[in-house]
Amino acid sequence: MSIKPARTRVAPSPTGHAHLATARVALYDYLLAKKTGGQFVLRIEDTDLKRTVPGTEQEIFDGLRWLGLQYDEGPDIGGKFGPYRQTERREIYMHHSKTLVGNGSAYPCFCTADHLEKVKQEQMKRKENPHYDGTCRNIDPGEAARRIANGEKYTIRFKMPKEGVTIAHDHVRGDIVTENAQLNDYILMKSDGLPTYHFAATVDDHEMQITHVLRGSEWLGTFPLHVNIVRAFGWEEPVWVHLSVFLKPSGKGKLSKRDTTLAASEGYSVFIKDMNELGFTPEGVNNWVALMGWGVAEDDVMNLDQMIERFSIDHLTPSPAAINFQKLDHFNATHIRLFTTEDLAGRIKPYFTREGLNVSDDVLLKVVPLLRERLVTLDDCLSFGSFFFKDDVTPAPEDLIAKGLDAKQSAAVAQRVYQILLAQPDISHERCEPPLRAYVEESGLNANQVFGNLRVATTGQKVSPPLFETMEIIGREKCLARIKNAIEVLEKM
Repeated sequence: MSIKPARTRVAPSPTGHAHLATARVALYDYLLAKKTGGQFVLRIEDTDLKRTVPGTEQEIFDGLRWLGLQYDEGPDIGGKFGPYRQTERREIYMHHSKTLVGNGSAYPCFCTADHLEKVKQEQMKRKENPHYDGTCRNIDPGEAARRIANGEKYTIRFKMPKEGVTIAHDHVRGDIVTENAQLNDYILMKSDGLPTYHFAATVDDHEMQITHVLRGSEWLGTFPLHVNIVRAFGWEEPVWVHLSVFLKPSGKGKLSKRDTTLAASEGYSVFIKDMNELGFTPEGVNNWVALMGWGVAEDDVMNLDQMIERFSIDHLTPSPAAINFQKLDHFNATHIRLFTTEDLAGRIKPYFTREGLNVSDDVLLKVVPLLRERLVTLDDCLSFGSFFFKDDVTPAPEDLIAKGLDAKQSAAVAQRVYQILLAQPDISHERCEPPLRAYVEESGLNANQVFGNLRVATTGQKVSPPLFETMEIIGREKCLARIKNAIEVLEKM
């Protein structure tokens, strides 16, 4: 049986940095659209003008593309269902709001902010949940028209049913039943002519022919409102999916700003824009995010094509998902090991060049196999491999002193190693390791005393990729110069 192509959408607001919740919704939308041969749409919900942060819209574009989630329609590429910014769709919302007023499903509300605040305070004194008291719910249409004609400011509210229940079906959570007496008459259109999220999103999903609405669980509270709006128009409902909530790393409670600050102090972030700078890969991030709410084995390693092949909204789960940054490290490191040498070289080169290092592509291709198994994030290449691209290194003098030896004895070891290497026509692994191991045997020293000293001298650090392969890449002349420099440092101590 053929599957109907799905039209999905991700609809972030440019009111702050795009975060993991946006990435997950976008990923699932993308997978569903591609699995069914449909379209993935980006819509910018920018009607909250006061909270809009300059630059964040471009950040959304860049973040989705970095993740590899290329949308088929959007503000910057167009499409036949545009415009794709809500502030450019005012006439559409006004038209539809008038339709609802005309069929009795909505009404103009002339209540001032002062009146609404007074009502709210009185309700709170009575220990009631704040709600609209219905002052304008039954105003005569003729009177409402006259007041509008006289220039009185007004909003448009949805007339929610007051009796019975609203049954709204979520594909993951099943039927959600709400007593209508608990529902509020929400504002659809604000007095400035802009829609609220509830109205704009519902209208846009219909106008853009969205078949599946995947979004965060925070919208469950107003789910009955959205369903009632759709039904008031007589439109076909999309498939609704409210995803699992993200929990803080401890698993206790929702992720908070404090948790994001703590994550940043530990080298992590919940914001898409930071992921690339921190050395995470799109493959690793997607894999990590995908499994927080998708009921497959939590260690499954998948790229986008493999996810598309396996994805189904039937496998999504409502169970809360704890943010586990160690899992992110795991998936990121795993995907790094799967990259080809050429691909990984291209990804780590910018980290070296940003440090002002002159990177030879030929050398880099030799370095990558030595670094690959040691990288958790791409920027780890700096701590493990910067010395390959430096003219010289400056090890800490105390690190040059071998364990169990003093500076004079360590200088003697370095001097002997220098003479052995100087006598070799090249510094290949095969040429250098045998005579150096013979020196270890005859000297009575242990391998760590000799090779540890040599490692620090040639790389400038105590930890590096395999020593002899490393020296071969650094080259004979540069290795000898670095060892000579180490000898001079030790002799002065």
